[in-house]
Amino acid sequence: MIYKRTISLLVILITILSIFATSYAIMSNQGPGEYEYQSIIGETVSIYGKGLYSHDSVSMAAQAIAQDYVTLFLGVPLLLLSFYLYRKGFLKGSLLLTGTLGYFLYTYASYSFLSMYNSMFLTYVALMSASFFAFILMMMSYDVEKLPLFFTKKMPVKFLGGFLLFGSFVFGMMWTGKLCLPLLNNTPPADLQHYTTYVIQALDLGFVVPTGLLAGILLIMRKPFGYLLAPVIIIKEITLLTALTAMILLQLKAGVEIGYLLVWSVILFNLLVIICMILIMKNIKENVEKPRTGMNLH
Repeated sequence: MIYKRTISLLVILITILSIFATSYAIMSNQGPGEYEYQSIIGETVSIYGKGLYSHDSVSMAAQAIAQDYVTLFLGVPLLLLSFYLYRKGFLKGSLLLTGTLGYFLYTYASYSFLSMYNSMFLTYVALMSASFFAFILMMMSYDVEKLPLFFTKKMPVKFLGGFLLFGSFVFGMMWTGKLCLPLLNNTPPADLQHYTTYVIQALDLGFVVPTGLLAGILLIMRKPFGYLLAPVIIIKEITLLTALTAMILLQLKAGVEIGYLLVWSVILFNLLVIICMILIMKNIKENVEKPRTGMNLH
């Protein structure tokens, strides 16, 4: 069980800090309330004006609060469940834990770089750091060449890989289309609000989309690394798409205008990625000679 003790300590730290950060954010409500603010590029922004996210826009605060609910009531339980299964020596637990740590890394990297400065800043940085090192240690702990032995020959790799390719392409084109026109026209983007740059789009285009494309190709080709990347990115996408669904619903409640095509597209992708995870988990074999991983697989 390589790195087991370090990973365990990091998971416990992530659990404690994320419960603290999300609970505080959800319960905090002090402040005068919504007001208008003109950004440096001349955009009039509705500022939330309450609680931890008082300096964020109404739209961003609604998204952050929705993500806090998902992290607290889905992310943390999934982290603890996968950690328990990981400690018991199950490959399913190890893959679930790796994907869930990917979600926490993405979430608190975005909070650290995107949210307006608030009293949880150092907590966000600590969560980002702990999630990063735990995720890297989990990825390093697999004997990748032997991973295909743990999956049945019946696993629909073409369907799963095709879905990853399609989903990554769609999200890549969506963000590229959003960014290209202002760049070509040398004009400020319409919805940057009072933030400095597009952090989420940078993370998605720089890391998430390329990883999804690579995972899809490698899985279709039945390459060993594809059997690690595909489950990890799919598990991470479940939590992220669930958070995105909650964000959209809270934004609609806050009066933010969102196209219904986007709403139903996110919900559909969310359902499809859950189906993909079920297919992967159903095709994992635990009772074979076990390769070296971060769990009790050696």
